[in-house]
Amino acid sequence: MPPIHLSLAINDTDQVRDLVAGRVPIEGVELTALALPVEEIFFRFVRHREWDISELSLAKFSSLRAAGDESLVAIPVFTSRAFRHSAIFVRDDGPVGRPAELRGRRIGVPEWTQTATVYARGLLTHDYGVAVEDVDWTQAGTNEPGRTEGVPIALPPGVRITARPDQTLNDLLLAGELDALIAAHSPTGFTDGTGRIVRLFPDFEQVEAESYRRTGVFPIMHVVALRREVFDRDPWIAMELFKAFEEARRRSLVRMLDPNAPFTPIPWAWAHAARTVELLGDDPWPYGIEPNRATLEAFLAYAHEQGVCARRLEPEELFAPETASRYRV
Repeated sequence: MPPIHLSLAINDTDQVRDLVAGRVPIEGVELTALALPVEEIFFRFVRHREWDISELSLAKFSSLRAAGDESLVAIPVFTSRAFRHSAIFVRDDGPVGRPAELRGRRIGVPEWTQTATVYARGLLTHDYGVAVEDVDWTQAGTNEPGRTEGVPIALPPGVRITARPDQTLNDLLLAGELDALIAAHSPTGFTDGTGRIVRLFPDFEQVEAESYRRTGVFPIMHVVALRREVFDRDPWIAMELFKAFEEARRRSLVRMLDPNAPFTPIPWAWAHAARTVELLGDDPWPYGIEPNRATLEAFLAYAHEQGVCARRLEPEELFAPETASRYRV
């Protein structure tokens, strides 16, 4: 049988590079891969479905699925993960290190359905008593004006959010119109060297490590999704994709832990990777449903509480059933 030609858009990260470069083949598939920024990937795929397989925001995909949109099928491949205490920013004269003081304040987000903001709002609510109803929310681009929500949402009763398409969260925070912002991309006032914008948690690595020890949650940001017609035509593609992504991830982890000839231009990167394994275990970035159940269940609970998902989903509802289990010899 000749291979099926499929197109893929994905961010250029080490854990997928061997697959994208063809060093890890996908059985039965001839792949055309596009390496694009994630914001562009999400924008074009959600609106236009321009390719067959796509990296996609977990929040946007879950929101569509909870609303009854079955046009996409995901596989439990998690191409981006990040702890998000470090994604909350305040002014240097703000409540640095005092998250509970954000209750009753004004907080900005680039999108309500940005996955990073779902996790950050969840931890503010459940760990620090800052419920979403206790905040006046503002939606705007982090560093560029004009950003809008990627998918429709229905906010829970009592939640207030104002769109400011003419402004940026960075400028609003500096002007005192916001008390904090949550964003995956750092605001320019944090990176420009002025020190006017700082992280809410200066010791974010310790705080995030302690959060993992307590909860077992390593936040998942992105999944891999297929157009429904591609999956329905050839359901075997889901598992072959999963296997190939898994092998590419395995090879990446071996590289990151190799101290002999560093694969990244960052001193001591391998030592940091080794410390990560000490905290997260021998497989610190697992794919599949079961190794990630605690993270997926926490995210889906947050998403439902915040109106990102119209109903509470179970992890199994997100993914192709073929990828829920593996054969054993």
